[in-house]
Amino acid sequence: MLRKSVFLLTIAAGLLASTGLSAAPETAARDNTTKPGAAQDSPLVSTEWLEKNLDAKNLRIVEVSVEPGVFERGHIPGAQNVAWHTDLVETVSRDIAGPEKFTALARRLGIDRDTTVVLYGDNNNWFAAWGAWVLAQYGLTDNVKLLDGGRKKWEAEKRPFDTRNTEVAPSIFTAQAPSGKLRARFADVLAVAKRERDEQILDIRSPDEFSGKVIAPAGVQELAIRAGHIPGSVNIPWAKAVNPDGTLKSKEELKALYAAAGIDGSKPIITSCRIGERSSHSWFVLSRILGYDARNYDGSWTEYGNAVGVPVVNLAGTVWGGK
Repeated sequence: MLRKSVFLLTIAAGLLASTGLSAAPETAARDNTTKPGAAQDSPLVSTEWLEKNLDAKNLRIVEVSVEPGVFERGHIPGAQNVAWHTDLVETVSRDIAGPEKFTALARRLGIDRDTTVVLYGDNNNWFAAWGAWVLAQYGLTDNVKLLDGGRKKWEAEKRPFDTRNTEVAPSIFTAQAPSGKLRARFADVLAVAKRERDEQILDIRSPDEFSGKVIAPAGVQELAIRAGHIPGSVNIPWAKAVNPDGTLKSKEELKALYAAAGIDGSKPIITSCRIGERSSHSWFVLSRILGYDARNYDGSWTEYGNAVGVPVVNLAGTVWGGK
């Protein structure tokens, strides 16, 4: 029996060595049963794990931040930069990057279908999660991870930063048409609003946006001309899923958070916000962490709130001023 155990351990060690990725420490998760640290079986990796595996052969680190210039001021060693508003979208039509554009991006980043991709960014991984959602539509799902805590935790722990641009060998990735299974459209949410489909809509905007007190956060460019929310939706601001250090809450805490609003995975879920970026963070939590059937509505309030003749709930009674 002892000889058999040693043999199995030897095989396991050899498999890890062949990937170039070392086993992640148990400190990668506060509860190793709910947030496993091993890159191969978790949608999250810890800062400890990533620092140990910076030089892994089959690893690509990608920063997707909101604030312009933050990457250039310093980034995780070896990281590649992705600008969410140009690299991940079609800049003329409102859409995610099409197959041709995504193919060029994946090749530039050195990403193939067997590459372990770690995404991270500022603002508690807002747009890193958006990046994970776009990659998932092109079949890059299980091998794509978020750095738990993002830039915030990496900086707080004083882990290494670099200002040099790292060159990577281009891949031979070729994108097919994106899958529509992870994306909700206007017609989908309108059908839910009219009670024609038995799905749940999770609006993750601030309470003031949800109630209609404000149409959008101050200073943003993308606006709707109506205030309020989609009928039948429930409001759980995205940040409630995050700890003070930027890491995601435990699986049990997340389940309880959403269950309190009636979302327990028993029905398909559509996440929504203003332009689809904050809601992609909640999509990642629901889909990748909890395993629920969830889609992201990237049209969100700037599409629905600008549509003509659709039902709207406006609890605050705010009316567009026309300015």
